[in-house]
Amino acid sequence: MTMKPARPAVLTNSFYAFYDLHRPAYHSYALALLAPEEARIAVSHLFDLVAGNWTTVVSGRCPSAWAWRQHTRVVARRSGRTLTAAEDATLFHDKLRLSVDQIATVTGAEPATVTTLLAAARRTRTPTKAGSRSWAFVARPTAVAESAAAGQPEGGDTRQTHPLTRA
Repeated sequence: MTMKPARPAVLTNSFYAFYDLHRPAYHSYALALLAPEEARIAVSHLFDLVAGNWTTVVSGRCPSAWAWRQHTRVVARRSGRTLTAAEDATLFHDKLRLSVDQIATVTGAEPATVTTLLAAARRTRTPTKAGSRSWAFVARPTAVAESAAAGQPEGGDTRQTHPLTRA
């Protein structure tokens, strides 16, 4: 038995619900790492990509994880650095004040994974000054730079497994 394709209005409504739920956190994340105009462009690019692939995205295992992977790639490309999953979780939790459940919803991760990443980040923080809760992100090369260093062509498959995503 085959399923009937979803009606366009249902797909449109589900996309806008996804957009309304995720856009504020995605924009805040991008603003924490990019100039305001760059953040706006990154978020706009992401949702253009999500909208263009919506039927595929929603038929996948975890639409939030798919979109989060795309967003972190765009932000990494624009910022010139890739954050670890623990750094992402900590940025959301400590700087943007999202709860573990909110982070899990936005990134498509399990709450237990987010909790584990936050605990790991607390153990490995680099304080910026004695007694401060602030800390510095250590920049890592982007996926494109890593693939170039490994001798892979720039246009090659640079998919990486990111602990904040299930897929």
